[in-house]
Amino acid sequence: MIDTALLLGLLDAGDDRTWTERLFHLARSQGFDQMLYGVLPSRHVRFETAFTRSNYSADWRDRYDSNGFHYVDPTVVHCVSNTLPLIWEPETFGGAQPGALYEEASAYGIRSGVTLPIHGAHGELGMISFVSDMRPTMPFERTVLEAMPVLALIRDYAFASSARFRGAAAEPELPRLTRRELEVLRWVMVGKSSWEVARITNCSEATVNFHLANVRQKFGVNTRQQAVVKAIALGLLTPEDHRR
Repeated sequence: MIDTALLLGLLDAGDDRTWTERLFHLARSQGFDQMLYGVLPSRHVRFETAFTRSNYSADWRDRYDSNGFHYVDPTVVHCVSNTLPLIWEPETFGGAQPGALYEEASAYGIRSGVTLPIHGAHGELGMISFVSDMRPTMPFERTVLEAMPVLALIRDYAFASSARFRGAAAEPELPRLTRRELEVLRWVMVGKSSWEVARITNCSEATVNFHLANVRQKFGVNTRQQAVVKAIALGLLTPEDHRR
């Protein structure tokens, strides 16, 4: 259950700081000491420019942002193309990079949680995560499932009430990929190596790596995995491409 006055307090907040403190209070009222709220005006804007409010450790936020973890964070990847909540489980952070990310985050008390995607009527893209230092266990999952209707209400009130603080961000022109760059990136998305892509597309491995280097430069990212996530966020690749 939740006190309706707490939700309405988000709408009544006169400034960004008051609004943020009230949002943190709402999260704590549901048993979550930490939380993160982030929204982009559209999927065509870089993750780094999101309107973000969290009470995570400042050291962790600095490390997360400076290393571009947005592009490998499974919770962010999930929200790009899903509307259902994501309860964190060990499998959520499977793989080398997500696993390392989870181990680092755990040192800052970010061990278990639930992430609810945000998809606004005007193309906004975002997420709200409610986080605990508890280990992800079945009792924790049951607690989250019982609280889910309230957490969804908090998300909806937070999104509606934050509009006046988010401001309007200019939408840059979409990066333009060539037909071959997009083809190569699509094969990378389904797990193919440069050598395999070269065989499939009937070109040299050096040519494949050349195309991928161009894509990374256009997107301003460092790895091919980050490029894939960015392409999905921009709508240049879709989840259905995984099954082709």
